[in-house]
Amino acid sequence: MSILVDKDTRLIVQGITGRDGSFHTKQMLAYGTQVVGGVTPGKGGQTTEDGLPVFNSVQEAVDATSANATVIYVPAQFAAAAVTEAAAAKIPLIVCITEGIPVLDMVEVYHAVQGAGCRLIGPNCPGVISPDKAKVGIMPGQIHKPGRVGVISRSGTLTYEIVNSLTERGIGQSTCIGVGGDPIVGSGFRDLLPLFEEDDETDAVVLIGEIGGDEEERTAEYIGEHLSKPVFAYVVGQTAPEGKRMGHAGAIVSGGAGTAASKIKAFSAVGVPVARTIDELADAVAEKFKA
Repeated sequence: MSILVDKDTRLIVQGITGRDGSFHTKQMLAYGTQVVGGVTPGKGGQTTEDGLPVFNSVQEAVDATSANATVIYVPAQFAAAAVTEAAAAKIPLIVCITEGIPVLDMVEVYHAVQGAGCRLIGPNCPGVISPDKAKVGIMPGQIHKPGRVGVISRSGTLTYEIVNSLTERGIGQSTCIGVGGDPIVGSGFRDLLPLFEEDDETDAVVLIGEIGGDEEERTAEYIGEHLSKPVFAYVVGQTAPEGKRMGHAGAIVSGGAGTAASKIKAFSAVGVPVARTIDELADAVAEKFKA
């Protein structure tokens, strides 16, 4: 199996006629993802150059295509409304690639998604990929290989780095998820780790955290209490100066909280090895799982 996306995923693209939406639609189609249509208000009834129908609203798209997932490539000022519209249409999986959504807007969006019973990945994330099954987002498909190690990360670029390192060592992936780097995201580590735990084709999980907030500390506690599968970790920002924002809006250390040291200590306390480099992380996984 895989989690979140597979060959049965029926995907619509919100913002399909825009620059990013049209480009990445082609990439997802080329990978084999079942893209069934898209949404751009005011352009309903048109057809994209890929032959996909365009709808004025998400509800129209769902009614016509039976879509069960959506990916959002719209400017930040419209992205919160796009997520809320997808939740109102009860799409089970919503992936928001857009960055720069105001935090206060995300507070409202988070509760709207939760209230609708949907799952949101992102915003400010690279998306989700189950190798050789479906790609939803902007991850480079060519570096992924089917296998039995799940990958979950707050950093998009570091996701690619670790996946490439794993693939080079013959270690394939079940599903790779970029949760996003903003202070408020739809699904955190503790929301997604249970899915890997329940997946009978995932044997281990690679987790890439970063400085800022206490998500990793709380995740470590969850792992210690609930996970039976091995977890391997890497914390981005181990040399970051205190009090500085490093890359993501959520990657800021303040008042002694959210440091790399505190996260490493929390993981180590529950038996999760924390690598010092990406190569060290990949080597540790390969040593345990490579046939």
